[in-house]
Amino acid sequence: MQRLSLHLSTLMRAVSVTAAATAVLAAAPALAQERTVKIYGFGAKSGVVGIFGQQSEAAMQAAAAQINKAGGVTMGDGSKARLVIEYLDDRCTAEEGINALRRIAAQNDAVVAIGPTCSNVAEPVFGILQKKAGDTSDSGLQFPLYTDVAAKGGLASISEWSFRNVPSEANMYKSVFEWIKATRPDLKTFWGGVEKDFAHSNATYGVIKTQAGAQGIEVKGQSEWLLNDTNFSNQVREMKRAGADIVAISAHPFTTCGVLKEMARQNVKPKLVVGLTSSSSMETLQGCAQQAEGLLIPTSFAPVTEEAKRAALAVQAINNKYNMDLHSAAAFENVFTLKELIEQHKIMGRPDTVAADRQKMRQALATMKETTGLLGKVGRTADREAIKPFLFVQAKGGSWTVAHRPAP
Repeated sequence: MQRLSLHLSTLMRAVSVTAAATAVLAAAPALAQERTVKIYGFGAKSGVVGIFGQQSEAAMQAAAAQINKAGGVTMGDGSKARLVIEYLDDRCTAEEGINALRRIAAQNDAVVAIGPTCSNVAEPVFGILQKKAGDTSDSGLQFPLYTDVAAKGGLASISEWSFRNVPSEANMYKSVFEWIKATRPDLKTFWGGVEKDFAHSNATYGVIKTQAGAQGIEVKGQSEWLLNDTNFSNQVREMKRAGADIVAISAHPFTTCGVLKEMARQNVKPKLVVGLTSSSSMETLQGCAQQAEGLLIPTSFAPVTEEAKRAALAVQAINNKYNMDLHSAAAFENVFTLKELIEQHKIMGRPDTVAADRQKMRQALATMKETTGLLGKVGRTADREAIKPFLFVQAKGGSWTVAHRPAP
């Protein structure tokens, strides 16, 4: 009996050791998965332009899923971390945008953020950042921000902590009107329409009008409306009286469709309609494909490369109601860029290193000369803006088709 007891005791100890070892091995993958690095985003997820923020979040999630599937992010201490996205809704209002960024900056796991959607939010948000990095007399927020959507020209110059991956609309519309002049010399007059209360629409209309005039096209006047307007009869009557060859609509999909439908109702048929970059999206075609037929818009995204096609499918895999456009494409690109910078500059991603990590990230963003975009290489300017490849798309048969690809 004693021998049997000893044998059983020895056996039980062996089983216990084996079970403990098995438990440790089983727990190892789970423990490895507990290490995460978070990238925050914020923008308009609700309201009239809420679809843009929703699609940016989906694109960020799609990029994170690809990165995690490939092994995650290598942190500064050599450990692997799973990338996590957290996205806040600022409803395209300046006050909520500022509050969102302050909330993000208060987190001890926040190294960088992507956003916002709206230029009227980006401008004041950039304004609360420290203007010149390292200026001890400036108590502004020291937090790096990498914008994906807000496209009003020149905003990154507000702070050395702000960076953008948005196309230069000055370059895009200059190219558009040079192309129009070269290929359609019969188009000699221009009438504009603008969402007057929306910062991006208003600023870009100034660019469009200037570039049309620079090509010798006579600018006959403009009509104005607001982002939330639903009646455009008076504006289209003005347009009809002018009888211009070209009508440019500097507005987002919602009012763009309203104006195009009213133009159809009043039988206004200019020889060419030019649209705002932000309207080169499926939302425009879903809202008014028939009336948008022939609409010409410059854009920094179309699924014309293998990388772009895969990215577009990845976003739809997150949620098939979303589509990739020039805005969400930038959000997708930004996540991959930030992953590379975290690895190259050995960012630790720990609560005790967060201040140093933010400084490293700002410096990394400030010194990068080129990034990889879905349509090709993206250059960088000294004032922290992007030089993005672009093309012209035209609405045909309910789809966006490539009308022209300018030489790089």
